[in-house]
Amino acid sequence: MGLHILGTGSYTPARELTNDDFTKFIETNDEWIRTRTGISSRRVSEGEPTWYMGAEAAKAAIEAAGINAADIAMIIDTTITGDYCTPSVSCIIQRETGAVNAACFDLNAACSGFVYGVDMAHRFLKTDADAKYALIVANEQLSRITNYEDRASCILFGDGAAAVVVEYKEDALYTSHLGADGTGAKFLFAPTAMPAPYFSVPEKLEKKWDDFDEPLTGKFAHCLKQDGKEVYRFATQAMPKAAKAAADKIGFDLNELDKIVPHQANTRIIETAMKNMGLPMEKAVVNIAQHGNTSSASIPIALDEAVRAGVIQRGNKICLVGFGAGLTYAAVILEY
Repeated sequence: MGLHILGTGSYTPARELTNDDFTKFIETNDEWIRTRTGISSRRVSEGEPTWYMGAEAAKAAIEAAGINAADIAMIIDTTITGDYCTPSVSCIIQRETGAVNAACFDLNAACSGFVYGVDMAHRFLKTDADAKYALIVANEQLSRITNYEDRASCILFGDGAAAVVVEYKEDALYTSHLGADGTGAKFLFAPTAMPAPYFSVPEKLEKKWDDFDEPLTGKFAHCLKQDGKEVYRFATQAMPKAAKAAADKIGFDLNELDKIVPHQANTRIIETAMKNMGLPMEKAVVNIAQHGNTSSASIPIALDEAVRAGVIQRGNKICLVGFGAGLTYAAVILEY
């Protein structure tokens, strides 16, 4: 009851923003950033839309898979930075890739989105005998929603995209666990960048911000806000929880994993999560130094780079695991 990854692909913008570049507009330095996050540089869009980055990654994945795009039955795009309220990013990627027979929808589970997307694709392919392939695309342009006056957060984020083509494989290893804790939604959020309604709303019907902090005002009103300590506390427990829960479903021993591809949010988070799983850091695929946190794109970018570098090879047992705003968490275990 498993899933087979046929091909991977990724795309990152050419423009590189190094730690030293931040010293030109905020009070920081390279050592401060590297020692706290593990990040040395990140890529930011030079005008490429989110859909364009995703389409380029999707084309690379389709080419690597060696399939006809017309045989793709579903496209799932995972993003929190889509270019439009509608149409979906997935529909534009269908247009760009020629996957004319694919159903399309976007999925928002923040940084866990790609793992959610893989599991949704598995459930779809398992229940539809006529469906051959699914395409999962994760594309993010976090530079759109980053507050570059917030020293604590602006250093973290980058832009990029990655994709995988998958097929259902009856006898392949596969297990998953998806979860969320909505009580922590206030710890990481970005308000929708929308104007006020045209018609006035009676005061008694006005939507309040619940227990969220009041959003920022001015040019950064739509940007990400996070409580770093709370996110760290959640992440270091949620990723091990997700991986162990997925493994327990089939009696799988996490020590049998060849590689873990975690969400690339912070080196310290990855190190603590690996320790909480009882696994050595040597098994973790880490590329945060060159990309920063690219939200849902971080896991598949790391996966694609590891595959193309030979770090992950056919037959390897791998775990894709992440956490994100919501708060969400997810893990899948499969054989590459």
